[in-house]
This record gives sequence, C-alpha cells and structure tokens, in this order.
Amino acid sequence: MTSKIKNMRALGLSYPLRIAIVAAIVFLGAAINNVSGQQRPNFIIIFTDDQGYGDLGCYGHPTIKTPNIDRMASEGQRWTNFYVAANVCTPSRAALLTGRYGVRNGMYSAAGKRRVLFPDSDGGLPPTELTLARQLQRNGYQTACVGKWHLGHLKEFLPTSHGFDYYFGLPYSNDMDKNTTLEYHNAASDPKVEYFNVPLMKGTQTIERPADQTTITKRYTEEVVRFIAEHKQKPFFVYLAHSMPHVPLFASKDFKGKSERGLYGDVIEEIDWSVGQILNSLKKEGLDKNTIVIFTSDNGPWSIFNEQGGSAGPLFGAKGTSYEGGQRVPAIFWGPGRIKPGTISGIGSTLDIFPTFLKLAGVSLPTDRTYDGYDISPVFDSDHQSPRKEMIYYHDDKIFAARKGDFKLYYYRNNPAGYPEKLEKLQPYQLFNLQQDPSERFDIAANHGSVIAEIEDMVKRHQATIKPAASELDKVMMKKE
Repeated sequence: MTSKIKNMRALGLSYPLRIAIVAAIVFLGAAINNVSGQQRPNFIIIFTDDQGYGDLGCYGHPTIKTPNIDRMASEGQRWTNFYVAANVCTPSRAALLTGRYGVRNGMYSAAGKRRVLFPDSDGGLPPTELTLARQLQRNGYQTACVGKWHLGHLKEFLPTSHGFDYYFGLPYSNDMDKNTTLEYHNAASDPKVEYFNVPLMKGTQTIERPADQTTITKRYTEEVVRFIAEHKQKPFFVYLAHSMPHVPLFASKDFKGKSERGLYGDVIEEIDWSVGQILNSLKKEGLDKNTIVIFTSDNGPWSIFNEQGGSAGPLFGAKGTSYEGGQRVPAIFWGPGRIKPGTISGIGSTLDIFPTFLKLAGVSLPTDRTYDGYDISPVFDSDHQSPRKEMIYYHDDKIFAARKGDFKLYYYRNNPAGYPEKLEKLQPYQLFNLQQDPSERFDIAANHGSVIAEIEDMVKRHQATIKPAASELDKVMMKKE
C-alpha cells in the first residue's frame, strides 16, 4: 500500500487525492472478489431413497409433516414434472452424477437380471466416467459424499475414486448383507439393526459393521453440518444421499413413533429435520445467499412393502416401473437471491443437474462425450421455460416409454407395483396426455397417430446417438473355491 502511495507521489498527485485513489482500488478489488464469489456458488444435493412423489406436505401428503422441506418449496422452486433417469437405485444415481443415461455410462444390465449393484458385484461406475464431483473438484471445489453410494463398493469405484475429497456412508443399499434366517420381506418389515450386516465407511475404511441404522440419518446430518463449517472459506459441493426411506426403515428415538403416518412417516419427518439442520447451518455460516440446495429422490416408492413403502400420490406405478409413479419425483430447488420462487410445471430431470451446476460454477461441459442433460439455470431467476421438452424412460437398455411435450408413448408394460419385473411388448402402443391426465388413466393412442409418429421420430434420433457401454451390473465376483 505504501509503495503505491509513493509511486503516485512521484506523479505529482496530492496526498488526499492519492489516498482517495488507493481507497477506490481497494473497494473495486473487494467488489470484484465479491462478484467472483457470487459466480461460484456452493451446491448441496439431498437425495432420498425410494421416496414417492406424494410423500411431502408440499406435494399433498395429508399427514406427514415436512415444515423444513415445505419452507424450501415456498422460498424456492417446486418442480412438478421432474424425472430421474431410471426407476431403480444404481442407474438413477449414476445418471445424476454423470449427466448420462445408464446405457452410456455402463450402469445398466444387458441381461436384465441384476438391475442394481450387490455386495458380490465386481463392477461399478467406470473410472472413465466424469462425475459432477470430479469436474467441480478440478476447478477448486471441495467435495463430500455423505450417505448411500451404490455405484461400486470396491476401492476403485468408491466416491474417493470419483472426485470426492471425503466420504462417509454406506457403499450400497441398507437392506443388503442380510444376516438372518428370516425371509427377506419379514426381515425388512420388522427390522433389527443386526439383521443387515451393511458396513459404514469413512473414506475407504469400514468403521462400523453392522451400521447402527437407528442413528444413521442423524450422523449423516452431523457430517454435512461439520463439513460446511470446516470448508466455508472455499466453494464446496455436498452430495447427501440418505439411506432411507428405502426399507428397512429405522428412525432415531427422537422421531420413532412421533408421526401420524407410522414408521414411514417417522423416517420422512427425521429427514425433514435433517434438511432444517442443514439450512440453519448455511444461515449460521453466512452461506445461505451463496448456496443452491436441491431436494429430490432417486425413484418412486417401493410399493410392495405396503405401509412400509411410500406414495406416488396421484401418479400411476411405483419403483421398478417407468410409469409416472416410478420416475417422476419431488424436486425442490432452493437458493435465496439466486432462485426465483415459484411452481415450475416444465419438464426437468436429474440428468440436467450436471450441466446446470457446471454452468453456474463457470466450468465448461466436457466435449469428449455425449450428455443427456440440459442447462436449466435460466429457469431459476426468470420466467424462462425449461429447455427440456422430452424424456426417454429406460428400463435397463430398453426404452420403455418416451415423452415429448404433453404426451407420453408406451412401448412396454410391466407390473405397476414394480415386482415381478417381466416386461411385455405393447401392441398397439399406448399414449397419454400427462398434463391433462397425470394418473395415466385414458389411453388416447387411437386418435393421435401424428403425435405417435413425432415421438417415434424423436426416439429414433435419440437411439442414433447411443453406443452402449459394457454393462457393469452383469459383472459378478468369482466365488473362491
């Protein structure tokens, strides 16, 4: 500072003028830094497991109380036509983190037998795939994955191998590694912690087995709050993937038996508490105006578990199907000062999060591969319509259905409860107007031949871009003799 003043004195400037110029430079530098900070927001994705479209107060549930998530919806944007890229865990999560359908990133089954990864799986998200975490990490972001991973439990596939600086959570679903002679359905419907020998990991090490799932939501929350406090000086990305409400359901003593909806409601209300803790921590740390938080689910409800499963609300179908109830999910985008509040009825998808976050972070989208997402950030702060006008509904490597605008065309059908999963080719096809008939009750195919032709043309153009990757879900470990 002193040298700058001396240099100005050499130019013959008066002392008051020199002081004024230096002050202006300092002020301008601070302003530039502030603008730069505003251009690099923090990101948090809160991703629940098997939560249905109708399981939140702001999406119409009459008895589950979700005041914190409802506040997110009132202060941010509630999307009503938002989709995941697959109707089960693994390919859905892979698509969220890569912006690419499972058939492109290898997280699908060509044989149709293993639709997700298991503890004896030998595959995982390929190291050649670029995750959102990796792209942000390369551009100065601190990254953390807390919760369920389910993209490969072997070291080379764990979050720490895919761009996350920190990992704390379960490597796969909370119902795996069953450790009881009880039938699966009975063990999941009346669960005990010791029934499921699932490991809790920190980094690449197992720190608890079986994981105490009665405290898992609470511990996930504490990890996220701590990460925010410790990394508030630099931009960060947190991926919080709750293990529930996937069965088996566990709630902590502070929430068990407290909701009007039974154990399922207890679990959702504890997740709502978790959301409140995270939002409060952002405000406490002065980060609420520079953080975007998304709340959504990985697929529809697991309806075969009856009251232990969730609700798709007015939508038809459930987890394991590509009917609306299986892939349309609640989605809330929150960012005070960055996201204009409102209800968005345009089409969106978890596929869009990858390009959207990169755009907001000032990071270029890689050009060496095909992406299936759109930058939806223009919708956040204006009256722009969503750029997404279509959705392809995959069931493994098969296109189960396709949507263009208001209309959805079905090529296959299966059990609307999701299980058993046998697909049947439709002949003739079925067509529904989702804006007028979101429950898919009225097949209008007979009177809309031109609409069907348009959708089929769209599907053919999409298929022309597909070069299926090798299936990672069909790889199973060799049993030792």
